[in-house]
Order: sequence, then C-alpha cells, then structure tokens
Amino acid sequence: MELFEEQKPKKDGISIPLAERMRPKTLDEFAGQKHLVGEGKPIRLMIERNEPASMILWGPPGVGKTTLALLIANLVKAEFVELSAISSGVKDVRAAIEKAQFNRDQKGKQTILFIDEIHRFNKAQQDSLLQSSEKGIVILIGATTENPSFEVISPLLSRSRVYVLEELAKEDFYLIISNALSKDEVLSKINICIEDKDFLVKLAGGDGRRLLNGLELAVKLTKPGADGLVNLSNAIFKEAFQTNYIKYDKNQEEHYNIISAFIKSTRGSDPDAAVYWLARMLGGGEDPKFIARRMIILASEDIGNADPYALTLATNAFTAVEYIGMPEAALVLSQVVTYLASCPKSNASYMAINKANEDVKSLPAYDVPLHLKNAPTKLMKELGYGKDYDYAHNFENHFIEQQYLPDKLKDKIYYNPSEQGEEGRFKERLNLLWKNKKRPG
Repeated sequence: MELFEEQKPKKDGISIPLAERMRPKTLDEFAGQKHLVGEGKPIRLMIERNEPASMILWGPPGVGKTTLALLIANLVKAEFVELSAISSGVKDVRAAIEKAQFNRDQKGKQTILFIDEIHRFNKAQQDSLLQSSEKGIVILIGATTENPSFEVISPLLSRSRVYVLEELAKEDFYLIISNALSKDEVLSKINICIEDKDFLVKLAGGDGRRLLNGLELAVKLTKPGADGLVNLSNAIFKEAFQTNYIKYDKNQEEHYNIISAFIKSTRGSDPDAAVYWLARMLGGGEDPKFIARRMIILASEDIGNADPYALTLATNAFTAVEYIGMPEAALVLSQVVTYLASCPKSNASYMAINKANEDVKSLPAYDVPLHLKNAPTKLMKELGYGKDYDYAHNFENHFIEQQYLPDKLKDKIYYNPSEQGEEGRFKERLNLLWKNKKRPG
C-alpha cells in the first residue's frame, strides 16, 4: 500500500480520487449514452458545430451528467462554472452570470454554467436563470435525477433541450473498469486481478462514480501477494462498499418490487407492512416526493369516494414533503400512508373512467342530446338547442331525473359505488334519486 500512496496523484497536496482522474477527455472515451454522443447524435453534432445550447440532463446518479457537461465545455473551449443547487443561492447565480457577462463582453468567450441537482432550486432561484440563458450570456446545463417536467419551471424548460441519460449497461461498466486498470496513472502500475467483475458492477448499483470509488478503496484495502498480485475478492469489495445499497436500487428491479409491495400493502389495508416498505424505500435513498406522488394516485385509484378526504390528505402530504424535505418528511409520509392503509377502500371511480374510456375508444362519437346543448345564438334556440332542459336546482332535492347520456348509451352505468365508507352513502342516494337506473348491489 506504500507503493499505492506514493504514486497517487495530488493537486495542491490533496489526493485526486480515481473517479476524477478517469474523467474522459473525448467523446469516444465517454462510457454509454451513444444515443446522445454517438456519430450523428445531437450532443456530438452540437460540439462538432461549436454550437452549444442550454440543456437539462436527466438521469440516475453516476451515469455521466457532470462529466458530459465538462466534456462539452472543454471541447467547445468555454469556461466551466459549476454550482450545486444544494449549497448555492440566488447570490451565487448572479455572481456566475456577472462572470459570464464579463467573459462574453471582454474576452469573447462562452461560459457554461453547470448546476448540479437543479431540481433542488426553488422557483425564485430558477427564475434568476431565465434572462441570462435566453440572451445567451450563459449556456445553462442543469443536471437532475428527477423528472424535469415536475421539478423545473416551464419557462426554463422551454429555453432548454431535455436529454435523457440512460442507465449504463454492463458493457459500459466493463469499459470503465478496463480503462481504470489500463490507463490510470496509478492503477496501471499495479498488477490487479478482479475475482468477479459482475459482483463489482452489481455493488455499484448503476453508478459509475461509485464503481470507481469502490474499486480504488478495494485496492487500498488489499495487500499484494508474494508475487505482487493485488487480488480483489468479493469479500474485499463488500468491505469497501460497506452498505446494503444493493438491496434497493432506485432504477432497477428491486425498486419496482418494493414500490409494488408498498402500494399493495396500502391497498390491502395493512399499515404495518406499508410503513415497513416506506422505511425500506427511504433507507435506500428514494426521493420522498416520488413516494408522495404514488400515494396521491393510490388515494384516487384504491380509496376514491370511500373516503374522499384521502385525496386531500395525500395531496397535502406532497406539499409538506416539498416544504420540509428529509429527514422530517418521513414523519409526514408515515402519517399519511398509515391513514391510507387504514381507511375504507373502493376502486369504483377508477373502474368508472376505465369503462368510459373503453366506450369512447370503441364506439362512435355520439351527439350531445339536444336539450343539453348550449344555445348562445337565436338560430341555435330556433333549432331547439337547450329546449326542454330542466334546471336541477328548481326541483325538490335539487334533482330531476332526465337523460344526460347520448341516446345509444342512456341506460349505461359506469360508476357503481361500493358500500364502503362515504361511498355507501353515495350509492344509497343515487339509487334513491335514479329510480329507473338502479346500480347493482
């Protein structure tokens, strides 16, 4: 290990991590994302034409968002200014824009402003970027792991191109490992043997940076054998990664398994199981807003009018989670999921829209009954538009039984309330009102 420490590159006395040393210098060295950087693809063409444009790079951690932004800046010879949305505010953004203005006006040089985790900027912070990106003072590159449609304001989205970075394939990780062992100025001088590359890739959980950091630490933890060989075993890799990260991968099968268990436990009225799977997701680093969004969907799909308040509570939960963030957001999520799991269930409204959608897709677009048509003009009134329409509020119980569906569908029932919770009252009322249109019990 003394050899390793002696050889490790340093900058200003500080050791440079392997992941930083292995950042590619050309697009051909860049692992993955061939749909963006391959021959004839948009980002490669942008660089070849020296026409960089503002963009949002959306993808999971460790797939190369920061590296790609750096590559673009280097290859178009622009100054690279990096801000983190976690620690930077409007003041930092303004300072970066002033620097970019100076570069453009005094040096004739472009500036790429890279904002990592741009989804963490609030509306005011994102607003501060609009004018400078629109005028070309900065080329904005934002990186996000979250859907920009939800997290980035519309005006900023309209000024940017959104590129989706895909998970790295196994072959991409093999390339990263091969390059590290053969090209890195430190590892290339050490005789290294990896017992199981697939195991290393699996531990990395789809994150190229994590893979390189784990590989570097594993080499540090392993003493060379008598023959000078550094044999990296699975046990060493487990020690190097020191985490159960593999148990919950946000972007692979286990992610879908656990969110499925969470939803099904809540739907199945088991608050104990629901809160357990919630803890698993949060412990694995899942975005709490993703969980809150799924609970909003569940509140309509699986609870519906059995407890109409469930949707209000779930929607308020999303707002609260957005306001306070983790770790306190876990308290909000726990309160709401235990409520959702404990309250009555009904999928009647979900089934109603599905049945209506089936008819809309498969049947002709039937005309609106004449008495329901709007009659804003004299001619329309003369044609009978709105004639014989009964205004419900003029009648007892604010109801009069009349036809609202097209003639061909007049007896159709899409919404059949359950007898659960509040929905039981709805069913009783509808059957009482619509004496000629009984809903099955």
